[in-house]
Amino acid sequence: MQENAPDRYVVVKGDTLWDISGKFLKDPWKWPQIWNMNKDEIKNPHWIYPGDVIVLDMVNGNPRLRLLGNEKNDGRRSKMKLDPRIRITQFDPQAAPAIPASAIEPYLAKPLIIDEQAFKLAPRIALGPDDHVTMSTGDKAYATGITGNSGDQWQIFHGGKELRDPDTKELLGYEVQYVGDAIVKQVADVSTLQVSRVVQEVAIGDRLIQRPRREYANYIPHVPDADVSGKVISIYGGVNDAGPYTTVAINKGERDGLHPGHVLLSYKAPRQIRVETSADKGKMTLPEKSGNVYIYRVFPKLSYGLLLDSTVPINLLDIVRKP
Repeated sequence: MQENAPDRYVVVKGDTLWDISGKFLKDPWKWPQIWNMNKDEIKNPHWIYPGDVIVLDMVNGNPRLRLLGNEKNDGRRSKMKLDPRIRITQFDPQAAPAIPASAIEPYLAKPLIIDEQAFKLAPRIALGPDDHVTMSTGDKAYATGITGNSGDQWQIFHGGKELRDPDTKELLGYEVQYVGDAIVKQVADVSTLQVSRVVQEVAIGDRLIQRPRREYANYIPHVPDADVSGKVISIYGGVNDAGPYTTVAINKGERDGLHPGHVLLSYKAPRQIRVETSADKGKMTLPEKSGNVYIYRVFPKLSYGLLLDSTVPINLLDIVRKP
């Protein structure tokens, strides 16, 4: 517990679950323990809204949090009680998110990492209007490899930076750059598209991927069950130093047991220092903790994490691991 943890806290607009947990805990990822949550509640938390009062109690000598809601918020929560049927729920934008939604919005529904097979098989823009080599909003474009139906929405991207495991050299995927959207007008061997949105110049040779469904899982921050240790292999935007609220890619994903909501600690890559003592001469590594990384988007072999706080910048090949 924080030495100055409050007995109660009133949730205000703009609070995140990470911020709130940090008011009570030195290690915010221990949030589920103090709430006494099970795994299902971690993945489907009872939403916390502005105006709710969080109370800290001692139960058999152990700290526990409980919620003093209000009539309006209790009504919202009552509609979210689960019963045995399949349902799709959307994140309530009025509830306190796990992390700042604005910090990850651009990374939730755009093709940022694509696996090797999907990259090689992705349709391509083959021709522009009147033999133009670049296209803008409203222009027709012609593409090969399109499947599906008229009216389908596709996203356009270019580039293809290889992301390889720094230790095994395995190709983990490709990091690409989103440049715009297109709507299918006619599906054929050479399909007709209309460019509906452009954020950067669309060019012949750019690849396409079907628009993914935007998902934001408001998982409670928690630690992975299995031991996970990986490395930062990319800092989105091409910068050298990652500070708070920067997205980083790590070389661990679904196959390694990572899921949205997992929290990893980041450490500076080991540096060698010379020890000049009679008892121990030579070199040794010096670990240095740098921050907390919240995993919010997971691919088969990689994950995107948001650096929530840091004492020093994160750099490529810095280490991330289970707390």
